Amino acid sequence: MNEVVKGYPNGIIALVLGLILLGVSVWLFVGVEEGSDVFLATLVMLVGFFSIAGVFAVNPNEARVLQLFGKYVGTAKDPGLRWANPFYTKSKISTKIRNFETGKLKVNDNTGNPVEIAAVVVWKVIDTAEAKFNVDDYVNYVHVQSEAALRNMATGYAYVAHEDHEKSLSGHTAEISDELKREVHERLAKAGVNVLETRISHLAYAPEIAAAMLQRQQASAVVAARQKIVEGAVGMVESALEKLSSKHIIDLDEERKAAMVSNLLVVLCSDRHTQPVINTGSLYN
Repeated sequence: MNEVVKGYPNGIIALVLGLILLGVSVWLFVGVEEGSDVFLATLVMLVGFFSIAGVFAVNPNEARVLQLFGKYVGTAKDPGLRWANPFYTKSKISTKIRNFETGKLKVNDNTGNPVEIAAVVVWKVIDTAEAKFNVDDYVNYVHVQSEAALRNMATGYAYVAHEDHEKSLSGHTAEISDELKREVHERLAKAGVNVLETRISHLAYAPEIAAAMLQRQQASAVVAARQKIVEGAVGMVESALEKLSSKHIIDLDEERKAAMVSNLLVVLCSDRHTQPVINTGSLYN
């Protein structure tokens, strides 16, 4: 079922006309002399009530879905006072932009680690007929389907990528949000809802493994830092040996080169201040 937007007459004219007819009917009842005057007064009063009863208001960014004995008649979207058949039922549907934040969902990522995730969904109704008739409660439908889409999406990615080419929940937030938007939109299209934006608002390891994962991340950071330190230290030692050799400052045999490399690496790679030792003997003693 698709939306059919119709224009409806100005309700102000119908309201004024109805009030005039009611006034005329009262005047007729007061001045009634013959039975025919009673019939005419009653008829005028009924027409006046009929005219007033059909008046309804349409607010900005709001629509009214009209039905006649269960049959969909059309949708009124022009703001202001409008008039339609008084026997029409007129249901309000808001077309404003709305947003909500899902609850913090606990799911397992694709590596099996439990994580907590939540998202903000920005949406609006674009087809009032589908929102009214295709689902029972379109607001609740948006909330439930958005959480289901978020849960399904979160299980397809790891919290932290183990390979450079892999997408992760924490490292590719923009791409993950775009994919979540597409999945939520597909689920809500049948309810006449358009998803304008989705954003990950909360992402963390579940409390039961948060401490362990923090230690793992810290250990990975320490290993990465040590690798950089070792690479830099090796380069510095290589440069020192080349300069000593090129400038003929001192000639060292392989054993002494090894000892010098060992000492320099200890000094450069240590995370504590080293204590100098003064050698009062010869180079070999």
